Amino acid sequence: MTSSRPRFLGGTIGSLGIVGIWWISAITVFARTNSAGESVTGSIPTPLEVLQKFGEDGFEFYLRNASITLSEAGIGFLLGNISAIALAALALAVPKFENLATQIAVITYCIPIVAIGPIIRLVLGAPGQGEPAGAAIALAALSVFFTTMIGALTGVKSTDQASLDVVSVYGGNAWHKLIKVQLLSALPSVFAALKIAAPASFLGAILGEYVGGPDVGFGPALVNAQQSLEVARVWSLALVSGAIAGLGYFLFGFISRKVVPWSASEKSEH
Repeated sequence: MTSSRPRFLGGTIGSLGIVGIWWISAITVFARTNSAGESVTGSIPTPLEVLQKFGEDGFEFYLRNASITLSEAGIGFLLGNISAIALAALALAVPKFENLATQIAVITYCIPIVAIGPIIRLVLGAPGQGEPAGAAIALAALSVFFTTMIGALTGVKSTDQASLDVVSVYGGNAWHKLIKVQLLSALPSVFAALKIAAPASFLGAILGEYVGGPDVGFGPALVNAQQSLEVARVWSLALVSGAIAGLGYFLFGFISRKVVPWSASEKSEH
């Protein structure tokens, strides 16, 4: 028996509930007053205060900072995913190399990004005015490498053995198995990894901006707002950053449903 309730209803109720808890917490537990007894913005501003700050800053302020951070995240996303898929392909082509390739991926995952950021910053140097930071690009690439490589390896290895046997029966070789069966089998896992990699690259870019030295971007904007105690602006920047990261996740989810529709149908059957 299927429910007639719209799919978006649960998410809408949950979102409204979170906003309600946020608002109540801001005006009760985290409320503050100044020496004159006047109410001031506490460590958690109300949703209305965040919206007002967004309006005061203007859309251009967020667009200017987002353009730099998105360019860093985009370049890092491409470099990291291309490198991960290339290493996965090498591991599949040369099975003896698979353990080493997996260890490399694990190392990139285990290295604390915050700790290695300053080292990368010293190696790559400071960016020019208004240019993407090399450290932010590098950390964005590191943020996606492990997920995509493991997704590619797992996808290829999850190929149905019966399908491979059919190719062998009809005279196909290892190349035919890879092109006609294994790559198609790996696509759902690869796109699942890319969905996670999209927001991860954006987060890596922001972390890289903390040490990369750019003059524009969400990283320096957050630092400046924090140092000047602009609490509502910090929250506004954080929420916009989260929205952009979530948009990247849903974008690749949409692409995945179009490119590998059989994956979505298999999930619905379960």
